Amino acid sequence: MTGANSFSVSGYGPERSGWTRIFARDSTARRLDWPMLLSALALSLIGSVLVFSATRNRTAINQGDQYYFLVRHLMNTGIGVALMAATVWLGHRTLRNAVPVLYGLSVLGVLLVLTPLGSTVNGAHSWIVLGGGFSIQPSEFVKVTIILGMAMLLAARVDAGDRQYPDHRTVLQALGLAAVPVLVVLLMPDLGSVMVMIVIVLGVLLASGASNRWVLGLITAGILGAVAVWQLHILDEYQINRFAAFANPDLDPSGVGYNTNQARIAIGSGGLTGAGLFHGSQTTGQFVPEQQTDFVFTVAGEELGFVGAGLIIALLGVVLWRACRIARETTELYGTIVAAGIAAWFAFQAFENIGMTLGIMPVTGLPLPFVSYGGSSMFAIWVSVGLLQSIRVQRPMSA
Repeated sequence: MTGANSFSVSGYGPERSGWTRIFARDSTARRLDWPMLLSALALSLIGSVLVFSATRNRTAINQGDQYYFLVRHLMNTGIGVALMAATVWLGHRTLRNAVPVLYGLSVLGVLLVLTPLGSTVNGAHSWIVLGGGFSIQPSEFVKVTIILGMAMLLAARVDAGDRQYPDHRTVLQALGLAAVPVLVVLLMPDLGSVMVMIVIVLGVLLASGASNRWVLGLITAGILGAVAVWQLHILDEYQINRFAAFANPDLDPSGVGYNTNQARIAIGSGGLTGAGLFHGSQTTGQFVPEQQTDFVFTVAGEELGFVGAGLIIALLGVVLWRACRIARETTELYGTIVAAGIAAWFAFQAFENIGMTLGIMPVTGLPLPFVSYGGSSMFAIWVSVGLLQSIRVQRPMSA
């Protein structure tokens, strides 16, 4: 019988139980991608310090406890790492069999946001409040299931040896699978998540070996879709204002352009080594809104300077480098597509988050991977790291 606990990695000899496979000296632990894992952990720990600095004096949101967000961020990180370990234990191949169920649950989650169960947080109607101070953002998990679902469809006949590349019918089915949650998220509207999902789809198609005509067609469709969204007034007013402020930062510096202007002041004032941890005037004075989530990079720029901000970018670069290496070295198309989709997700979201704090990208409310405060994002990110680790662990020893 084949299952999570009966899987035996080629070259390991006798079958081993799941947890033994993870922790035995000569098995999974030695095959984990430690540069990626340590870099991701470092980012989350650095994020906990930045989140603490950004929230310790904000009594309006920390409920009078300066450690409120710090404790929760560390708890989210701990849960995320546990989810990563569980994902490695189950294996990406086992999860491949559960993709239809996972996809259905994720689509159900984003549909529930459109019901009375959905809640608006910071202008975005993309949350489900669970009570007790906890909430969930289903669109974060959709990013994972889009990657898994498209990879399952695009790689099925190729990995079976029936074809060398996905045919047009298979590509169309994969795009249809991705289109359902993308359209639902667009109705919220959560434009930032939609942008990430589109980049994921492009990355998946490129990695699958599908015809370049599909990629070019998708880019064209995306441009036309963006024009249609603008013309049909699907976007909320606050989203339109964000794009207006991006196009013209001096449009309303005390209104729609306030967030970006304050973020740039904070980062610019940091210089080479920063003002020192907990000594940033912009951070201490609470001038930057949502500094523990969307604008957490400004804390690093102001208090740790170019050196600290550069370290975060370097660590993100290590994670992306290792993800791309895993995508290149795996011998199955399914693993290649999953790894490439995750790499495209991480790369674009990191670029968008850092770019919006620098004023070179519009403000979209996307968190900085591993660093920003937020449970849903942290969990989805670490599950994805687990998928990458599983792909590396389960590849043949000679790869």
